[in-house]
Amino acid sequence: MQEFRPSRFQILPLVIKNLLIINGIIFLAQNTIGRQGLINMDDLFALHTWQSSLFKPWQFITHLFMHGNFSHLFSNMFALWMFGSILENLWGAKRFLIFYLACGLGAALCHMVVLFVENQHIIDIYNAASYTEQLEYKTAITMKLNEATLGASGAVFGCLAAFGYLFPNTYIYLYFFVPLKAKWFVLLYAAFELYSGIRSSAGDNVAHFAHLGGALVGIILVYFWNKRNRKMFY
Repeated sequence: MQEFRPSRFQILPLVIKNLLIINGIIFLAQNTIGRQGLINMDDLFALHTWQSSLFKPWQFITHLFMHGNFSHLFSNMFALWMFGSILENLWGAKRFLIFYLACGLGAALCHMVVLFVENQHIIDIYNAASYTEQLEYKTAITMKLNEATLGASGAVFGCLAAFGYLFPNTYIYLYFFVPLKAKWFVLLYAAFELYSGIRSSAGDNVAHFAHLGGALVGIILVYFWNKRNRKMFY
C-alpha cells in the first residue's frame, strides 16, 4: 500500500489555513454579534429555501462559513484539514478553492431541490385549506419555510469523496483504532447518508442530501480532472 504524506511545510496549506481562520472568525461573530441581537446572522447569511421570504442569492456561499455549534465547527474543520490539505497539496491552491466552492454550491443546490419538493406539498395543502385553517397553521408553516441551513459539510463531503477516489487504498482509522480503506469508508458513509435522507426521522436536522450532493460534485470534478491519470492511484 502507498500513502500520500505531505511534507512538513505543507501540513497547513494556504487555502485550508484561510478557510479555518474565516470559519473560526464567523463562528465567533455568530456567538457575539449574533447573540447580542445586533444582527440576525442566520436570517441573513444561512441558506433558506426558495419558497422563503428570507432567501437571498448570496446565501449559497455564505452558509458554507457558518456553523450551529462548536462541535459542528470542529468536526467540519478537522475533516477539511484532514482530507482537504492533501487535495490542496496535490492540486495547488487555485484548483482546490474552485473545487471546494463548487462542491459547496452543488450540495446547496441539491438540498434546495429536496426542500422545494418537501415544502411544496405543505404549501399546496395550506392553499387548499379554508381561511380559518390557514390562520391556524400559518405560523407553523412560516417557521418551517424559514428554517436555516448552515455549515461546510457539503463541501467537506466533496473533499472526502475526492480523497476516496484518488487514494482508494489508503487507510482511514475510525476512532483512531479501526483501519478501513478510503474507498469503503466513502461508500459506507454515502450509503448511510442516503438511508438517513430517505428515512427522514423526526428530529433529524442533518441535511443528508446536501452531503450527497457535495460528494457527487466532488466525484464528477475529480473524475474529469484526473481522467488522463486514472491508473495513478495511491
